[in-house]
Amino acid sequence: MTLDKFMTYLLPTFRLGNSFELIKEIPDNSIQLTVSSPPYNIGKEYEPRVSLEAYLAPYRDLIADLFTKTKPTGSVAWQVGSHVDHGEIFPLDIWFYQLFKDAGFQLRNRIVWHYEHGLHASLRLSGRYETILWFTKSEDYLFNLDLIRVPSKYPGKLHFKGAKKGLPSGNPLGKNPTDAWENVLTEDWEWAWWNIPNVKSNHPEKTEHPCQFPVELVQRCVLALSVPGDLVFDPFLGVASSAIGALMHGREFLGFEMSPAYLATAEQRVAELAAGTLKVRALGKPIYQPTGREKTAQRPESWPKSQ
Repeated sequence: MTLDKFMTYLLPTFRLGNSFELIKEIPDNSIQLTVSSPPYNIGKEYEPRVSLEAYLAPYRDLIADLFTKTKPTGSVAWQVGSHVDHGEIFPLDIWFYQLFKDAGFQLRNRIVWHYEHGLHASLRLSGRYETILWFTKSEDYLFNLDLIRVPSKYPGKLHFKGAKKGLPSGNPLGKNPTDAWENVLTEDWEWAWWNIPNVKSNHPEKTEHPCQFPVELVQRCVLALSVPGDLVFDPFLGVASSAIGALMHGREFLGFEMSPAYLATAEQRVAELAAGTLKVRALGKPIYQPTGREKTAQRPESWPKSQ
């Protein structure tokens, strides 16, 4: 479904307020997909820094409510990084897993989102990945594998024995993406599935939000776990990257946000999407690889040679 066909009747619903309270107003069994990146308890302007226990406590009720509001065929794509306390790493997906499990959700994949740029550490290895926990409400869940297949490494490979000898051994639409970064090279494209740039200063989607969700990451979840007309939900809307990823593929959308400033930016971005002026990184665009000829990327002659 093209953008001009669905933007005339699919408009997102944004609510200003506390998602831990507003979620109770959502009808039961109505959400097909929740895709969200909650605060990490790292002291950003939109969250007070508290103990890990105090941070996680209200999520138990939120996730229990989310289970009730999710359709039987529905999913949750919960993207989280790490809480850092005095230099010690606390991977939040470990703690969130148990909260979702206790609520009744079933984990299908722990997806590794890799990105090239981030903070440079000096007392530990520099972190370059976060995770997406894909949960389903039941065993009878929606999964559109054919919409997210990637080119096969050996598209002409044939069965060499048995009843199917001589027949293609792979799916003609491509192969199933893995749950981590992999490069798939073809004659005309390079697919780096789950290797998606995070939104830094030179990213085309960058706004004032300090921890912005890339639209491309949302789109892959939307395509795999919902169909046009389904309701996609984000309890931590931010600047509406989740809404944009959903609207681009004909989904209904509901999002909650506590910051009036971020909500204003969210509404502006959706208006730009409708007008065709919003800058979004293209789905599946290859990661830029320096050639070594760039002025800023040349190795200084004074540096020692690699061992």
